[in-house]
Formats: sequence, C-alpha cells, structure tokens
Amino acid sequence: MKTLVILAHPNLEHSRVNLRWKEELLQYPNDVTLHELYKEYPDWSIDVPAEQQRLEAHDHIVFQFPLYWYSYPPLLKKWFDDVFTYGWAYGSKGDRLKGKKLGLAMSIGDKQENYLPEGSVSFTVDQVTTPFKASTKHVGAVALPYFAVFGASFQASDEKIDQSARDYISYINKYSGD
Repeated sequence: MKTLVILAHPNLEHSRVNLRWKEELLQYPNDVTLHELYKEYPDWSIDVPAEQQRLEAHDHIVFQFPLYWYSYPPLLKKWFDDVFTYGWAYGSKGDRLKGKKLGLAMSIGDKQENYLPEGSVSFTVDQVTTPFKASTKHVGAVALPYFAVFGASFQASDEKIDQSARDYISYINKYSGD
C-alpha cells in the first residue's frame, strides 16, 4: 500500500531540506501520496471529511515538517485538532486510525548534540516529540521511530541534504511494507 506523506511547511520554497525531500518523494508516485497542507489550505479551512478519507485509504502515514520551537507548524497542529475527531479517531467508536503506522520526518535546524540531556536544548528529540507519540497511542495507531536531519538551518551541506533525501526514501520503504 502507498505511503501518505503529509507535508506541512509554511515556507517550503525557502526550505533546502523539505523542498529536496519533496523532490525525492515525487520520484516515487507509485509508492508515495504527497499531500501539502499549506498548499491545499492557504485559508486554513480544512476539509475534514476529505482528510479523514485520505487517512483511511493509507496504512502508513508520515508527517513531514520543520521542527521549530520544539513542535510542529501551526497548520499541522490545527489539522490534528480538526481531523482527529471524537467518534472517528478516538472515543468508544473512534477507531479509524487503529493499527495504522504513523511516523515523523523532521528537518531540525540545530545540531544533533544539542538534543542530548547535556546539550543546550536539554531534551532529546524523543522527549520533544512525546505529544505526538501520546496522540498516536491515544488513537490506537503505532508510532514509528522518527526520521530527521539535523543542522538544517546552518550547517547542512548539499551533499548531506541529498543523502538525507535518499535516506528518507529508505525510511519510508522500511516501514511501508510491514
């Protein structure tokens, strides 16, 4: 089954990493369905039934976004609030995401060593993404390990970004057939 990648980047045209990842994903149209939230919803008016149908049609879903302020972009947060509804995603009859595999693909501006307990952030990426993992568990889905490239804001070379794009496809392929 195809992987659904929900891309949420508010300034994609200015992103070296997420734009390169998008270019790589577009080379696999038989394997990946790419859905760009900021392109689809410039007015932030989310078509909840369409989004829920899109999720129901895929068993493997990856949320791609830049990690900033230790969270995800605001439209993606609104998307979660609107789409993961009671009675559909959770609650006594809300089981539409049960068993689906959900992953994160993040561009992280800072250095990897700063995301250690002794680093300047003082938290690991696993700790920072705890709300996502808790939400995934709450809806009965399976949280996959995250995929990330660090140093996206200032130190990532073109070679590193190109390699990360290839690694991203490997990450998707690793979990899409389980």
